[in-house]
Amino acid sequence: MALPIEDFALLSDEECDARIVAAKDKLGGSCVILGHHYQRDEVFKHAHFSGDSLKLSRNAAESDAKYIVFCGVHFMAEVADILSKPEQISILPDMAAGCSMADMANLVKVNQCWQELANILDPDSAVTPITYINSAADLKAFCGDHGGIVCTSSNAQRILEWAFARREKILFFPDQHLGRNTAFNMGIPLEAMVTWDFSKPQGGLTVEQIKNAKMILWNGFCSVHQVFQAKQIDDFLERHPETQVISHPEACFEVCQKSDFIGSTEFILKTVRESAPNSRWLVATELNLVNRLHEECKSQGKNVHFMSPMLCMCSTMFRTDPQHLTWVLENLVEGHVVNQISVPSKIAQSAKMALDDMLLV
Repeated sequence: MALPIEDFALLSDEECDARIVAAKDKLGGSCVILGHHYQRDEVFKHAHFSGDSLKLSRNAAESDAKYIVFCGVHFMAEVADILSKPEQISILPDMAAGCSMADMANLVKVNQCWQELANILDPDSAVTPITYINSAADLKAFCGDHGGIVCTSSNAQRILEWAFARREKILFFPDQHLGRNTAFNMGIPLEAMVTWDFSKPQGGLTVEQIKNAKMILWNGFCSVHQVFQAKQIDDFLERHPETQVISHPEACFEVCQKSDFIGSTEFILKTVRESAPNSRWLVATELNLVNRLHEECKSQGKNVHFMSPMLCMCSTMFRTDPQHLTWVLENLVEGHVVNQISVPSKIAQSAKMALDDMLLV
């Protein structure tokens, strides 16, 4: 019988730390822990591999461990299950660790959108569906079934180029900001982009707007990156004009346009790490990552600042705590698998087509 989570809920972080280390030693190479950059430090430090979604997707695909423990959110563990070998088991320490952005697009809404587009044009010949990796497995499967693909913030431009080489339009979901910022940087004007409001018939758009659009952007967003505002940049630069601004492309268009650099979490880390000593940076992405980068770089005289005066972290990422990680690992030591993520085979097959194409582009 599996060890109940209730036995772990009241453990201190310090006790969990020692027990996680002991469990990792016992499990050895049979278990690999993947940690997303947005995880809290108490969990992040135990990861065998850390990174953004693309890097961790590759780690999952390349792993030979029997157990893949994904310290992230639900869609990430789904990707690990889809890309890993049949005998491997993907585990999410806390099943409540989801993604509010991913929840803004579901298969029912996307199917409805596709059907409404079909009343105006032939979407299967005119539109390439692209889902951000921050989405459920069945939406990745939808893309696989309709000649589409998956993207991450690291490879979004290459994926858009791939899509436009095949069809004239893109339906991009669930994050409008990544789609808009990437397309604009490729030279696509804002007037060639429309936002599909899934709560309204025909997305709240006219037939002419849909026919003229190159990018149909889903009305979704990341709540963490929505806290960043252009005025915060202006106010900071008034005090520290030498500052360089770097933002994740999930931030809004106005913030990205005022930024010196735009890129994924891996890009942000690389850019700041390789910058000159004593430089100052204002960063628009999740708080845990920014705090770790600040601590890492301060010995070089670099000042790394979180853009928003409001302290905002990803609450669903934060659900993965040392207690849940201890529970998962000690159950594996005892021969019990808890919180397995298993994507149905039909969905996994279609989703894998879209993910495999992404990894090849």
